[in-house]
Amino acid sequence: MKIAVQVYSVRDGIKNSKTFLKALEKIKEIGYDGVEFAGYFDTDAKVIKAKLDELGLVCVGGHIGLDDFKKGKLEKTFEFQNTLGVKAIGVGGAPHSTMEQCVRTGKVLGRAKEYGMEKYGITTYYHNHSEEFKPLRNKRLPIDVIGSYCDLEIDTYWSHHAGVDNYKFLMSHRDKIIHLHVKDGIGGNPKALGEGDCDIKQVVKAAKAMELEWLIVENDDPVPNGFDDIARSLKYLKSII
Repeated sequence: MKIAVQVYSVRDGIKNSKTFLKALEKIKEIGYDGVEFAGYFDTDAKVIKAKLDELGLVCVGGHIGLDDFKKGKLEKTFEFQNTLGVKAIGVGGAPHSTMEQCVRTGKVLGRAKEYGMEKYGITTYYHNHSEEFKPLRNKRLPIDVIGSYCDLEIDTYWSHHAGVDNYKFLMSHRDKIIHLHVKDGIGGNPKALGEGDCDIKQVVKAAKAMELEWLIVENDDPVPNGFDDIARSLKYLKSII
């Protein structure tokens, strides 16, 4: 099992394209195998891919806006991602407060998935926060409604914070899950792995049973800085895999 990091975790060290590429060097130096992006800092996809290849990093995905998946932008979106070599691309969140919003979000991602899979072999996914586990008026969960149209990337700290048993949920949804965010925290405040109360060992157990190739580390609020934080997380995660 290989470990990637969501580059959003080290955003405090990125100001422009130059520091963006430098951040990739530091991520590799820390010991990660891959990255998931959340912004490209006006860097051409070919330049990013060349740097990834130089470092031996794999781009496992990225968070982009829901609008980027809408009609009229699909070709540009998937051409960029195809250049990076990704096999899955998604959103970090989108409207989901009502059944109607969930269906609209799901349909946009579902149509994009059909387009991406047919032309490039790239699927689409939705990344959750806690709110997607609060039942709608019809008792359905937003995560299940949206997930009926596209694949899922489960952020296992926000699911844990919502009161979900991660192992049971992941195993019951294994056919829909393309990626996992491995994250820790206390009381809704993200922490480095091993420094919170998330059931990370159960997440890893489920990931192994699901035969996932990648685990993706993320921290929304790293301390004292992104690079130190993800280094601690990597050390902890490697100790329990």
